Amino acid sequence: MKTKSVDALNFTFSAVGFGCWAAGGGAIWNGTEDAASIQTIQRAVELGVNFFDVAPVYGFGHAETILGQALGRQRQDVIIATKCGLVWDDQGNITNDLKPATIEREIEDSLRRLNTDYVDIYQIHWPDPATPIQATMETLNKLKTAGKIRHIGVSNFSTRLMDEARQYSKIVSHQGLYNLLERNPTQYHNIPLDYRTEQDVFPYCRQHGMAFFPYSPLFQGLLTDHFKPQNQFDTNDVRSANPKLNGKRFETYYQIRGELFAFAMEIGKPLSQVAINWLIHQDAITSVICGAQTIAHVEENVASASWDFTPDMLAEVERILRPYHDPVYTA
Repeated sequence: MKTKSVDALNFTFSAVGFGCWAAGGGAIWNGTEDAASIQTIQRAVELGVNFFDVAPVYGFGHAETILGQALGRQRQDVIIATKCGLVWDDQGNITNDLKPATIEREIEDSLRRLNTDYVDIYQIHWPDPATPIQATMETLNKLKTAGKIRHIGVSNFSTRLMDEARQYSKIVSHQGLYNLLERNPTQYHNIPLDYRTEQDVFPYCRQHGMAFFPYSPLFQGLLTDHFKPQNQFDTNDVRSANPKLNGKRFETYYQIRGELFAFAMEIGKPLSQVAINWLIHQDAITSVICGAQTIAHVEENVASASWDFTPDMLAEVERILRPYHDPVYTA
């Protein structure tokens, strides 16, 4: 397994990480079974994956519970990054809430579900404009002092908001939307993004020695060999709400995907490995948050780190993508 590190952290990260959203259960992610999720996480550890990204909102606590069950005594051998700031009611309505009392409740719930007494990186999932960032950061500092979290990270933050947050505490990481087809995206599931990943966040992370973790590295399954042009998800699957996987916009992305798939076939690699390895190749990226529902999925993901792009391969990928640069494939 290739590894990476950054100045802000004394961790050595596996270049291929593990994203636990699908472990939230079959009700939100087609084809997920708890037993398979547990086996897949355990196989990931065997293969050298040591970075696991999760969040309370993934399956309304279910993904954290599954991750805690799967890791067991191996918890000490891995880096767990979970999140705060997205809460839900009895009807499953989700709202942004970074008030101190909410964060203090969330961390206790996460620790219980994860079956641990600390979180390695505690990430703010999304900004909450209704709560002053000072109040949020001061609460996170209290959790650090108490030993419940070791480091503070952010997700979906603009560089301006990171500057403001850093006035009150050290930030070690940023998690943002980034993949072959979404390099400077402007929205995610119709949520506007106040940052441009490649343009703004990468230089910022380099400047401050921060880790960067890309989410949706496979474009929620589009950048895989078996993605279908129609009827890929049922209406319960969270990916069915992604506007980029529907309508005219999807037609454009699927066309690009077809060209990348032909390139992958030409070099004898799965499209998913092309997409993940391309991310590993980026020096600004620390660990790629790769989802996996089965042992076969995680084995294929990990194999992405077993080969290298040649300069000619990288040039061909850029040639394929060039006609789709801003504003089409960044939207």
